[in-house]
Amino acid sequence: MAVRITSALVDPALLDLPWSTPLEEWPAEHLVALPQGISRHIVRFVRLGDYVYAVKETGERVAEREYDLLRALERIDFPSVEAIAIVADRQTDDGEPLDPVLITRHLQFSLPYRALFSNTLRPETMNRLLDALAALIVRMHLTGFFWGDCSLSNTLFRRDAGAFAAYLVDAETGALHPSLSNGQRGEDLEIARVNIFGEALDLQAAGLLHESIDPEVVCEEVVRRYERLWHEITYEQQVEREARHDIEGRIRRLNELGFDVAEVAMSTADNGRYLVRPKVVDAGYHTRRLLRLTGLDAEENQARKLLNDLDAYRVESDLTDEQQAAHRWLTEVFEPVVRAVPAHLRRKLEPQELFAQINEHKWLLSERAGRDVGMRQAVQSYLTDVLVHRPDEQAVLGVEVPTAG
Repeated sequence: MAVRITSALVDPALLDLPWSTPLEEWPAEHLVALPQGISRHIVRFVRLGDYVYAVKETGERVAEREYDLLRALERIDFPSVEAIAIVADRQTDDGEPLDPVLITRHLQFSLPYRALFSNTLRPETMNRLLDALAALIVRMHLTGFFWGDCSLSNTLFRRDAGAFAAYLVDAETGALHPSLSNGQRGEDLEIARVNIFGEALDLQAAGLLHESIDPEVVCEEVVRRYERLWHEITYEQQVEREARHDIEGRIRRLNELGFDVAEVAMSTADNGRYLVRPKVVDAGYHTRRLLRLTGLDAEENQARKLLNDLDAYRVESDLTDEQQAAHRWLTEVFEPVVRAVPAHLRRKLEPQELFAQINEHKWLLSERAGRDVGMRQAVQSYLTDVLVHRPDEQAVLGVEVPTAG
């Protein structure tokens, strides 16, 4: 009897796999040896063409539910593996029924946290991994997703520009809601703490955990980092009208924690101060938003810094209309800063990078002074102390660098 495959896009090569054989008996010629975590199911990796797939035997209703959840997470760009297909109606050659399988695409260049913790791990590397795992859980809860089974084995990591990015692997016990209550978040976090502690103890008992790593510290650190990040993202901050530096500081802390800020929501408190709450988004958002609002075309990190300054300006200026705030920021802040640079120095950096670096210089000066030093002082300091010593970028790149004004 032919198998039944449910898939948005079927790879014909899937039909050539030995579906009449129990997964644990699949011949080596079909398999790829990859590290994997602990699983309650039989899981095998196979290569078909340019891709590696994870094949997991499970119940049909469970497979359908997880497939739908992973597809839903994919539609909202949540960091998780991609669901490919469900293969049901499997039978042995003797007519015995076999469990259906769920097929997901393996995340290239990734490993389970468990595999990484099984090797010699430097403390600073472990810190970045714990940050990535905490950030994944926070993103999950902001999305309204209740995992129900967060563990080292159910998480993949991948290097990301010196840091680590974490991805959800197993959504079998998950549920997607419009939002999560504090009780749901607390329950999910407690499950994660217990699972991580148990797996770390297992690694330690097997002699696979580095002697400097304490299982109890590992699980408690994930919870502590989650709580710090959740607070930083969600709390309403009261600031004075002139306290632009405080708003910039909070945005920078979120950037350092791996989150980008799309906009700043603000309202007036009873005491005349502003209540500020940043809206957190995934990377890749800012180039499009900056171009839409100002017409400036910038790289993602440049765009993020320029938009951070625009949003702080909007709060400072008490402007509720985003388009009006963007126009005024462009004409009253960005363009005057670029024009303040003497013509013979403008060849050193393109305008967007020039503004971003001056803004960074302003931040450093303000940190030293313990107050916002203002853009005028920052521009003069940057010109005399930094820019004059830089080579002309136009000469280095061999291309024409546009100037403004």
